[in-house]
Amino acid sequence: MFLAVAGLMTFSAMAQTEEVVADSVATEEVAAPAEEVAPVQEVALHQALKTKFIEGGAGFMATVLACLIFGLAICIERIIYLNMATTNTEKLLAAVEKALNEGGVEAAKEVCRNTRGPVASIFYQGLLRMEQGAEAVEKAIVSYGSVQMGQLEFNLGWISLFIAVAPMLGFMGTVIGMIQAFDEIQIAGDISPTLVAGGMKVALITTVGGLIVAIILQVIYNYLVSKIDSIVNSMEDASISLVDLVVKYLNK
Repeated sequence: MFLAVAGLMTFSAMAQTEEVVADSVATEEVAAPAEEVAPVQEVALHQALKTKFIEGGAGFMATVLACLIFGLAICIERIIYLNMATTNTEKLLAAVEKALNEGGVEAAKEVCRNTRGPVASIFYQGLLRMEQGAEAVEKAIVSYGSVQMGQLEFNLGWISLFIAVAPMLGFMGTVIGMIQAFDEIQIAGDISPTLVAGGMKVALITTVGGLIVAIILQVIYNYLVSKIDSIVNSMEDASISLVDLVVKYLNK
């Protein structure tokens, strides 16, 4: 009898223990999802740029942005113009020589009129003075070559201006941000990290904005200069070949 009672009590205790364990496991399963950390939402690039733009001060950041917009507009215009001004000089020389041999000076002029680019324009000006001799042709080519070179370099000065002005505006924003920070410290009568950090943040954002604008425009400016140098070299080589071609034609 005693053994039966002891066994019954042991069985009841084991059942209660299993219920407690099951309840704790269930509680952990329910609580587990609550412990999961919510995913961090990524801020879009344009939204981050907008936030930094506002934090840097709308006045100075707007002037820096204006330098970037106007500078890029001029760069795009120059890139299109220079790409259209690029000419296959060897093909043009061959066409002019063929026209001279088969149709004379007027046929060669027609070839130059139908070809776009500064090289064709220089050739046309030289061919207009064929009747005056090779020396007049050479002088016309040199003179009109200078005109075409000026057209190739048109508006590059404005790009240089924006490259120089953008960092200066950024540095000016830096100085003004520092002045504002010291003014706030003076008013508060205490050096608070919050006050100093606010002014320093404005100063650094404007500086970074000006430097980014200057770097972008400088890279494009160097590309334009190299493109112009390539076109000018082709113009000079083609001009020498045209003078030789004219001398050969006149000495027939």
